[in-house]
Amino acid sequence: MDLGIAGRKAIVCASSRGIGFACAAALAAEGAEVWLNGRHSESLSQAVKEAGRDGEFAVHGVVGDIATEEGRRALLDACPQPDILVTNNRGPRPGRLDEISDADLAEALGLHFAAPIHLMRAVMGGMVGRRFGRIVNITSAVVTRPSTTMVASSGARAGMTAVMKAVSKDVAKHNVTINNILPERIDSGRQLELARRTADREGISFEQARRRQAESVAARRLGTPGEIAAACAFFCSDQAGYISGNNLHVDGGSYVGLV
Repeated sequence: MDLGIAGRKAIVCASSRGIGFACAAALAAEGAEVWLNGRHSESLSQAVKEAGRDGEFAVHGVVGDIATEEGRRALLDACPQPDILVTNNRGPRPGRLDEISDADLAEALGLHFAAPIHLMRAVMGGMVGRRFGRIVNITSAVVTRPSTTMVASSGARAGMTAVMKAVSKDVAKHNVTINNILPERIDSGRQLELARRTADREGISFEQARRRQAESVAARRLGTPGEIAAACAFFCSDQAGYISGNNLHVDGGSYVGLV
């Protein structure tokens, strides 16, 4: 399927590795001009090379932390008029309420509430004026299924989702869509981190913790970053213009709710 986004300009946040990188590579393969973002120049340079297939696709890199005003400004200076914005960021510190600090809560809000909203606000006017815009937020299954061990993440991401839903109703008439992808148990660095924490907390081996992760999924396997990227690319397409304000669980069939 031709997604109709060749030549479109796309910003993909936190995209030097993992899910963000997969999303950036998928959009580049569809012919979009893509700006990758990361905090470390060496890994970002390698990601640009891989996503661009050594120059075959138009891919650029911008070093910066989008949780900071300076990082967001660097990204928007490099691509001031994106047609596509994919927000993504590193996960906040896991933990129960009595395990996280005020600083952890503040960091989570910066990463997964303030940063996506600031970026959306910066690009929305241009998208409305051009009558094309696709905003996709990579969030988490904890938005609809809050976790006692992911308190900071659950709260910050749920708040951001509410804001995005509210704005989506105002801009749909301008062919600007806002959707959220809610991954769960995707085989990335985050799952390795959580497996190590589980092993330490429960006194089991790392391998046992990894098996538990897979067994907790209805499909009995971990997902891949590429599976998230495929959903992201479709949300960014011409064909997805009638889909907005939605949360898509990409979780191997694990979501237990009806709606």
